[in-house]
Amino acid sequence: MVSATGHRFSEQETEEYYDAEDVIYRSVWDADGSVHWGVFDKSTDGDSIREQFLAAGIRLNELMVEYASIGETSKVLDVGCGNGNAAIWLARNSGAHVTGVDLSGVRVANAVESLKGVPELAGKLAFEKASATDLPFPDNTFTHFWSQATVYHVPDKVTVLKEAYRVLQTGGMMIFDDLTKPRSDISESAQKFVYERLLFDTDFSFYSYIDTLREIGFKVLQARDLSSHLAQSYTYLSNLASIAEGPEGYQDRFDYLADAYMKTVEAINNDELGWAQYLCIKQ
Repeated sequence: MVSATGHRFSEQETEEYYDAEDVIYRSVWDADGSVHWGVFDKSTDGDSIREQFLAAGIRLNELMVEYASIGETSKVLDVGCGNGNAAIWLARNSGAHVTGVDLSGVRVANAVESLKGVPELAGKLAFEKASATDLPFPDNTFTHFWSQATVYHVPDKVTVLKEAYRVLQTGGMMIFDDLTKPRSDISESAQKFVYERLLFDTDFSFYSYIDTLREIGFKVLQARDLSSHLAQSYTYLSNLASIAEGPEGYQDRFDYLADAYMKTVEAINNDELGWAQYLCIKQ
């Protein structure tokens, strides 16, 4: 994917970014290493911004399980598993067998290490380093493909979707979210603080994504525009960054993120960035 500045983002850059930024994310987003946005409703009320933000992430998990009908007999592939938080939550709360893959070696190592803390889930979880564009699994392996805040990082998103189709069994479900570009004319601020900062660009709007999923062979059962929840997530994250404490020398980075996150909210409100969730079935 080529950005508006002409720079082609690569998977290697994404891998290096997340390997280096793990300390930052643990200081601002979640000390346990969970890194995804959330869905806010009455169930996510809490005494603090951090409690509400983390509850919104759990609420997203709950809704994905409900929509995709994930249960004890499910074999789930979690693409972009990060530190393994969602995979562990999923195995514990649904009973499913979950295989997590991620491009970041640091995060996969963290996920493998976390297995020591959940011996009761032995046999239900596995993690390995892999690219979403070249999944190391045979055709028709999984009943479910699950992904949170990941696909936007991959330059060749269509190949990711085709790989999802390949590894899913017939009748298998894919539920995932991705960032979208509602309009093509992006301001300098949005380009700098959203697209360049996150090392991504996309050709997909909310609706063109649906067209591509259908062209690959999926039946789209549900498409949800979650942009307002993305704006709320980044508003909370800006506040968390402004009060974050971490290793010596990180304060300038926290201050930058507090500002960049609010610039991201502005981009969402200006229709320069969107967030969507799709539920599909392999026919």
